[in-house]
Amino acid sequence: MRIALVAPWFYPHIGGVESHVRSLATELARRGHDVTVLTSNYARLPERETLDGFRVERVRCLGVVLRTPITPALRKAIPRGKFDVVHAHSPPPLAAYYASVTCEKTRTPFVTTYHCDYELPTVLGRFLAGMYARTYGQATMDRATKVIVSTQTYAATSRAIWRYNPVVIPNAVDHHRFRPDVDGSRIRARLHLLSDDRVILFVGRVVPHKGIEHLAEAAKHVPDAMFVIAGDGPFLPTVKRLAATFGVEDRVLFPGKIPYRDLPAYYAACDVFVLPSVSRLEAFGIVALEAMATAKPVVVTDIPGVRESVEDGVEGLLADPVHPEDLAAKIRWLLDDAELRATMGRKAREKVEAQYTIASITDAVEQVYRTVVGAE
Repeated sequence: MRIALVAPWFYPHIGGVESHVRSLATELARRGHDVTVLTSNYARLPERETLDGFRVERVRCLGVVLRTPITPALRKAIPRGKFDVVHAHSPPPLAAYYASVTCEKTRTPFVTTYHCDYELPTVLGRFLAGMYARTYGQATMDRATKVIVSTQTYAATSRAIWRYNPVVIPNAVDHHRFRPDVDGSRIRARLHLLSDDRVILFVGRVVPHKGIEHLAEAAKHVPDAMFVIAGDGPFLPTVKRLAATFGVEDRVLFPGKIPYRDLPAYYAACDVFVLPSVSRLEAFGIVALEAMATAKPVVVTDIPGVRESVEDGVEGLLADPVHPEDLAAKIRWLLDDAELRATMGRKAREKVEAQYTIASITDAVEQVYRTVVGAE
């Protein structure tokens, strides 16, 4: 099939949705499909290039408002007859909307993956998010031949998608790239960590909804461990300031944005991975799966979507959101029991291999494509 994957952001921008789209595009291309990723040219990047066997086309970006690329040029990138199916990913919003408008006009089957609800933590932001959901957002969903959501718990708790009968297809992880035999010693050396240091890792964009400030505060209650907060973002100066306020700046390391090639080794360098998210903007947590594929036990917050990939006490532990003391208690529990960490890490890897491989997820997505193409 001729497939277009529409993503507001894409490589070199790093994030969970971007990682998922790249993995899906790579696997679809490997299976012989003609795959194009349509995305925003937000930083004077090449307009066209080939990556991992698929094409990337970046359209003109008029600007970025509330972390949303404004790209009406996407409508011209989907002419009649060019694609058999268009699969958009949101949020950020608008890209999926632009694609839906053109697909309706050209009678191209349109699939959208709804990755999470829109949340903007200000009075104006909440107003705008609500307005979008009732207008452009609803119009996008109404035009979709099929809606995909990544977890059952999110499908059951998101007002935006209840009535669209979404199909649940999880995000995937490249378990060949993230695996237990990756060597993390060079990362430990780069961060000046000793071989016997116990390391807690977070990976992701440093933004408020990730709850990273609670992880920094939890470090107060885990005095015999090093914390690595890997990533960049607008909230980074605040987290660094809070780490100093909590008196843990000597044990909380901030290596910045992680190069794509180094990411597996960062997971390999840790003892426990933590995802302390506090918002519905975190609807899956693919970084937790990457850690699980590396056979690391994980601590994630008990919120819809995120909790679905981790059975409490089996592959990791669930912690109360916005509760640094409980987060610290779960971390200490794992650090104090090496055998438990090893058992949970092994079971985490087994779950990834059984449920979250890119091959099995692509099988499910291909079935959706076949269904919507056949329905036209």
